[in-house]
Amino acid sequence: MRKLIEFDDDTFDKLKQLGRDRMATLQELADEAFADLLRKHGIPIDLKDALRKSARLQEAAKPGPAAPKAARKQGRKR
Repeated sequence: MRKLIEFDDDTFDKLKQLGRDRMATLQELADEAFADLLRKHGIPIDLKDALRKSARLQEAAKPGPAAPKAARKQGRKR
């Protein structure tokens, strides 16, 4: 899908220079920037990321082993 994005002249010049320095296209810079933004907000960027996140959530939701009776009794307030 194509979308039109407008940059001010200074920003565009800096992006072009960064692209030259890294030998990357403007599209590659944009892909990297948007992937970082999605990751920052916890949104999976592809199926592999979505599956990893789902597996982590399932592991965290599993109940742990029950505490021994002695440990449970010590934790109670009287």
